[in-house]
Amino acid sequence: MKRRMRSLCGLALLLGLLLLSGCAGKAPETGNRLQVLAAAFPEYDFVRAVAGDLAEITLLLPPGAEAHSYEPTPQDIARIGSCRVFVYGGGESDVWLDRILDSQSREGKTILSLMDCCALREEEIQAHMTVREEEEEEGEEPEYDEHVWTSPVNAIAITQAVRDALSAADPANSASYAANAEAYIRQLRELDASLRELVKGSARQLLVFGDRFPFLYFVREYGLRYAAAFPGCSSGTDVNPATVAHLIDLVRSEGIPVVFRCDLSAGKIADTIAEATGARVLTLWSGHTVSRDAFKAGETYLTLWAKNLEALKEALY
Repeated sequence: MKRRMRSLCGLALLLGLLLLSGCAGKAPETGNRLQVLAAAFPEYDFVRAVAGDLAEITLLLPPGAEAHSYEPTPQDIARIGSCRVFVYGGGESDVWLDRILDSQSREGKTILSLMDCCALREEEIQAHMTVREEEEEEGEEPEYDEHVWTSPVNAIAITQAVRDALSAADPANSASYAANAEAYIRQLRELDASLRELVKGSARQLLVFGDRFPFLYFVREYGLRYAAAFPGCSSGTDVNPATVAHLIDLVRSEGIPVVFRCDLSAGKIADTIAEATGARVLTLWSGHTVSRDAFKAGETYLTLWAKNLEALKEALY
């Protein structure tokens, strides 16, 4: 997978080098507000919760964009160079961002990677999963699952790190960032408690995904089991029939009532499994991205998890 991602980054690196002279240096401010650039929706939403109206927050990847295959524009590279605070995931999907950052001056800039905020887990590949040939290559260093925010416990640690990053860049407003972060953390702790109560009383503990699986941190935090068609960061779309057969047999043998699909997925594999077993298809939202309409409507990490709680009740009871 690393080799595949490196090949996607060539254009980004070239553009970064070409624009280097125009992107370096300290960012201009709009009014008195701190200029923050968030690479994707999770980063954007955590910054929004902590910064409130004190920062001008820009989302780099457009709503609905696929982070695993996104290619930057010259304007994107310029935005990275001109912001005061840059927050990004820091995983394998963001190699192109690392290369742009390495090509620019970091003077006067605060940079935060979500993967630096949490204890990391290696991406898992189950025996039945469909895995592309390049994803099976041996001899490479371990690849860590980048979807750290899918555990609300990790979301608390991320919120604290965002608070510290904003305070370092804008000390005059540090008390407000601290207050906003504490209020948001209280809500995350309530979510964590709700999830623990839900799992504690559940009739089953297995989640089945007819899709890729970005919820490793979530299931490990709450003691759940899972089966999925693809690993978390897979770019595959063509599933091995043996994978589908395995998941169908599992749903039947364990009496699984719900088969999940992921954010903005077409859900074809989940539909196939459901048709064969009578299970329902529901969405479990990782929050990696949201649609344009959902973004405009003000969808947040917490509203997505409110939906997830209801879906999990149907899957586990």
